[in-house]
Amino acid sequence: MKIRWRLRMAAAQREVWTGTDLRRLLAEKAGLELSSASVSALFTKEPSQVKMTTLAALCTALECTPNDLIEVDTTPVERSAAPPRLAAAQPKVAAAARGRSMPPL
Repeated sequence: MKIRWRLRMAAAQREVWTGTDLRRLLAEKAGLELSSASVSALFTKEPSQVKMTTLAALCTALECTPNDLIEVDTTPVERSAAPPRLAAAQPKVAAAARGRSMPPL
């Protein structure tokens, strides 16, 4: 499954072209104050996670839904055959050869 972050496209459709514009909208319309760096990261990178409150604020500021911001590819992924399992490791006897006792079995 692939997830694509479409914030930049959703913002452009609403004539929001910069992180500064988005930051101002988030503060004015949604009451969310984010640092310039955080907004820039949201605007230019695909985040690995987004807080629900941030997602809700983005939707409020841009007057959109989460579907406008996130695209999920639900095409099934073909799985390769499972790798063969290795035999269980045998207990080492080297410790006994060095004069150490082994715990009882």
